[in-house]
Amino acid sequence: MIVSATRERFIAAIAERLPGADVLEAHFFSPHRHAEVESGLAVVAAQSEDNAGGRPTVYSATYLLTLKGAERGKWAATVTPEADAPLVTVDEVVRGVARRAEDTDEITRMSGDEFRAIARSRAAATT
Repeated sequence: MIVSATRERFIAAIAERLPGADVLEAHFFSPHRHAEVESGLAVVAAQSEDNAGGRPTVYSATYLLTLKGAERGKWAATVTPEADAPLVTVDEVVRGVARRAEDTDEITRMSGDEFRAIARSRAAATT
């Protein structure tokens, strides 16, 4: 799967904030540009080591990237646990978020294997 440099950075930021968690799937919304800032949103389902066999935790992840101006390149990312839910519920959550945001763009679903491969690749490139 080919992803942009910004998406790779976002994936790496999510992976850093979920140490010890096994990402099962991630859903990425199209980035939005507002003046000098780009923002992105993802919904991530992960299984933590301390909850093996239980319901996955669903996280919301966001980033802000300053594109222009004196703070060009400034980056901020957050990952927030939202709920524990079975994977079948994650698709419903993603559709609900898109509907509320009136986001008609395609949402990219990434498997846990794809997510980990990109995170590992990004980590290797930055070491």
